[in-house]
Amino acid sequence: MGLKVGFCRMWGGHYTRRVGRLLFASRDELLMADSEGLSGVEHLKEGSRQLRGTLAEELAGDADHISKEASQLLKFHGSYQQDDRDERSAPGRKDKSDKAWMFMVRTRVPGGKISAEQLLAELDLGEKYGNGTLRITTRQGLQLHGVLKQNLKSAIREINHTQLTTLAACGDVERNVMCCPAPLRNNAVRDEMQRMADRVAEHLKPRTTAYYEIWIEDGAGERTDVTEFKPVEEPIYGTRYLPRKFKTAFALPEDNCVDVYSNDLGFLAIVERDAIVGYNVVVGGSMGVTPAQKHTFPAIAKRMTFVTPEQVLDVAEAIVKVQRDFGNRADRKVARMKYLIANWGIEKFKSKVEEYYGHKLPEPHPADVTDVDDHMGWHEQGDGRWFLGVNVENGRIKDQGDLRVKTALRTILEKYRLPARLTPMQGVLLCDVAPNQRGEIDRVLADHGVPAASELTLARRYSMACPALPTCGLSVTESERVMPQAMDQIEAELARQGLSGERIAVHMTGCPNGCARPYTPDIGLVGKGKLKYTLFLGGNAEGTRMAFLYRDLVGLDELGETLSPLFGYWKAERVNGESFGNFCHRVGRDALAAAAEATLAGA
Repeated sequence: MGLKVGFCRMWGGHYTRRVGRLLFASRDELLMADSEGLSGVEHLKEGSRQLRGTLAEELAGDADHISKEASQLLKFHGSYQQDDRDERSAPGRKDKSDKAWMFMVRTRVPGGKISAEQLLAELDLGEKYGNGTLRITTRQGLQLHGVLKQNLKSAIREINHTQLTTLAACGDVERNVMCCPAPLRNNAVRDEMQRMADRVAEHLKPRTTAYYEIWIEDGAGERTDVTEFKPVEEPIYGTRYLPRKFKTAFALPEDNCVDVYSNDLGFLAIVERDAIVGYNVVVGGSMGVTPAQKHTFPAIAKRMTFVTPEQVLDVAEAIVKVQRDFGNRADRKVARMKYLIANWGIEKFKSKVEEYYGHKLPEPHPADVTDVDDHMGWHEQGDGRWFLGVNVENGRIKDQGDLRVKTALRTILEKYRLPARLTPMQGVLLCDVAPNQRGEIDRVLADHGVPAASELTLARRYSMACPALPTCGLSVTESERVMPQAMDQIEAELARQGLSGERIAVHMTGCPNGCARPYTPDIGLVGKGKLKYTLFLGGNAEGTRMAFLYRDLVGLDELGETLSPLFGYWKAERVNGESFGNFCHRVGRDALAAAAEATLAGA
């Protein structure tokens, strides 16, 4: 588009001021800043009539996809437009460059709490509108993959009929608020923390009525006129919403299953005498990085303050508003809150939060993260009932060969109608199980090839991967589909050296954006090329430390042999039973490389 105009007609008669060039000529222009110091996405949000844009018109059209502008706004509604690269390259397809358009639909599930009816409905939708599977995300949400444009409205509307929503599951707003999902009833701590997570999720939800008008109300999507637009107040987000996505999580010191330090905003519950007296607030975590942009980086959050339960909502709002008003709106690559904190320093950031909050805030409580639990296997709830953690490898609920996870879960949920919880490690907890139901549930799982937690290594249980190919547009290589092969190699080496009982967290992503949080575990694998990965070491399962780059461009088939000498070095030189990640952090990259070279020289 070579047109040069001063004004661009948008959104059925509304105009947005532009300077120098037509708005949204390409994806690059969407990201670039103009003479006003704002990226194209910022103008798009401001001129969208509170996230409406041209979505209604384009959804009603005959095309199999929507425009770049509309797809940006669609994220706020919980969906990404994607290209199925497998389908595009399938035999018989005439034009390999012609994109195979489809949509991913993400359901927002605060704390992962979901009823049997809701989970069964999502499984049904995966078969009715998707690719036959359902995916548990690393943020305790659910994703349908392979939804065609003509089915998008129906899928989202039917999700809402179950009392779930896709609103704010994506986009430049507060995403799904995470919380430890364990339904332990022997004290009120986890229930109280989960209620607080629900309150924060509701408080930080966008107020726009666009979602209801487009997807939910009678005739949703059929009305394409924009003359009746009546704005509502967005007291937290304003007209441009946030500069980038924003993520929040709640954890306990002894159980950081949510990876609280990888979030923009984290609340670490401080418990005294079996009651939550307050929360340590940590800010500025984020795993995304753009390798070509040297000024981008992953980061773990910094400890900022301690707040009482009564202060949580107001302090959370103040933090979001500081990011809203001072986050970078010119360059989306450095728009996350971690960059604002890196530029200002934590003291200046805290001071600005205090200004917005209206009061001084104390230093954090001394307590910090000490451990993590994946909650797999059978556990007493403390009320006479049990919950069962079922491992779903990489979160994909499907039937494949002898492993029929989808049918097993459907059978159990249909018979017992158990409430469930989605875990941050992509598993599912079946809750409120009566003691006399345990045997039958175990039999159903075994009959469908689903292994018990005791049959899995801790390394397998603590592994996770992002979806990557064929649907994620950012992926440069495989992740979810090859993670089982990677774990086979790792498990074989651990077994050979007598280390199968060790807990090692392994996270893999198909690109550097870090959706499976690969920069903090014992072993991180970040896609760099076709079946080649950057290997990170020295983090930990607790998620409290950044890993370091050990070796670049490690082939998938080289993973076992690359790690073998390092496992041997760890076994021989570890101190007081230290974990693999802690050992790598203590000895450092040079010592690890020297040990590997010595092993190869002696082979």
